[in-house]
Amino acid sequence: MESIKYYSTNLHANEVTFSEALLKGIAPDKGLYMPKEIPAFSKEEIKSFSQKEYYEIAFEVIRKFLVGQIDDKELFALVKDAYNFPVPLEKGFENKYVMRLDQGPTASFKDFAARMMGRLMNYYLKKENRKLLILTATSGDTGSAIANAFYGLDNIQVAVLFPDGEVTDRQRKQMTTLGENIKIISLKGKFDDCQALVKESFADSDLDYLNLSSANSINIGRLVPQIVYYFYSFSRLRKGEENDDVVFSVPSGNFGDMMGGIFAKHMGLPIKKFIISVNENDEFPTFLKTGKYNKIEPSKNCLSSAMNVGHPSNLARLVALYDGVMDEKGGISQIPDMVKMRDDIYSISVSDKETKEMIKEAHNKHNLLLEPHGSVGWKGLTEYCKKFNVDKDQLCISLETAHPAKFPEEIIEILKFEPELPPSLEGLENKEEYCDNLENKYSDFKAYLINNYK
Repeated sequence: MESIKYYSTNLHANEVTFSEALLKGIAPDKGLYMPKEIPAFSKEEIKSFSQKEYYEIAFEVIRKFLVGQIDDKELFALVKDAYNFPVPLEKGFENKYVMRLDQGPTASFKDFAARMMGRLMNYYLKKENRKLLILTATSGDTGSAIANAFYGLDNIQVAVLFPDGEVTDRQRKQMTTLGENIKIISLKGKFDDCQALVKESFADSDLDYLNLSSANSINIGRLVPQIVYYFYSFSRLRKGEENDDVVFSVPSGNFGDMMGGIFAKHMGLPIKKFIISVNENDEFPTFLKTGKYNKIEPSKNCLSSAMNVGHPSNLARLVALYDGVMDEKGGISQIPDMVKMRDDIYSISVSDKETKEMIKEAHNKHNLLLEPHGSVGWKGLTEYCKKFNVDKDQLCISLETAHPAKFPEEIIEILKFEPELPPSLEGLENKEEYCDNLENKYSDFKAYLINNYK
């Protein structure tokens, strides 16, 4: 079987292999890499996943995108090493579940992508005897997951930017207490500003000598591993009937997690509907409703901080899958098939007030402990079920993307108790922090990179 080629959503860059797309991060024309074709599974293959462990399903999914790029035996070893933690599926009511993606080493769904991506990058860099500088922007959990996944690797340096004051203390300390090959930068700006500096750096030929790459969800290497848990959850909760299907509610910010699900649908997973649940940054629900796209600048600061995104980078990928063209700044030169998009996707904006109310309701009614992002997802699901009178037997799965212990202040305020710490968050308070501070100016960031990386 031939290797899949990857093209840029901006359509002005050469096609590349998976390893090239992974190590480049972003295309030279500032577009995002997309597979020219999305590989598919048969119904029989999907059915067989019910007998496989998580890492075995991961191997089957990821190898489809890496044909001819890595030996099966080596890929299997990397996958088995990456996924050594559980993925609980917790019942809420009727046939409605929460998938907890918060049991990894940094208690965030980002672990699923970052751990696999780090191992794949390391594999290719060793093979080519190369070094990389990873630049990444974070609105919460990406930074800690990337920092931990790449920590201590000899041939990879990491610089993470986060918006000053818009991540929790625990999220910050998961990044700033590492040191070694990890540098953390607090930027006086918003997440979108952090992301803009990263993108500008990639387009700056003066910095080519640094061998820059990205570990944000703009990197295709982040998206592919995020396909797996959609297949996994369905394999565990399906009834086994011929007409089985599933509804997913995905709390969404930069749309990387959601794109994993969209890829899964295109690979044959019988997904009846996606609910894209966002916070008060409602640019996507408005776009889906009106067909007109307007960024929110600056993005609104909400309780679900990792979703404070006024222009989701991965929206360009979604638009591409529906036969449209969107550039990195949100300009649409070819309108996607909005009828098909609306058929596949329902989107809802959830206010901070509703987020708090849902944390309380989920706990009191269903004994579900949710943090703000998971609450946005669960609210989207419950509203969808009410609005469309969804059958009680319809399988629905909402994603919980971070551990409630990452948001102790909110949980204490709403539920009057502090959530129990997972092992990955214990002892952070006593560790020394290493963090640099920068103004929101590209010239300052460029100077920082030149001075710190030779």
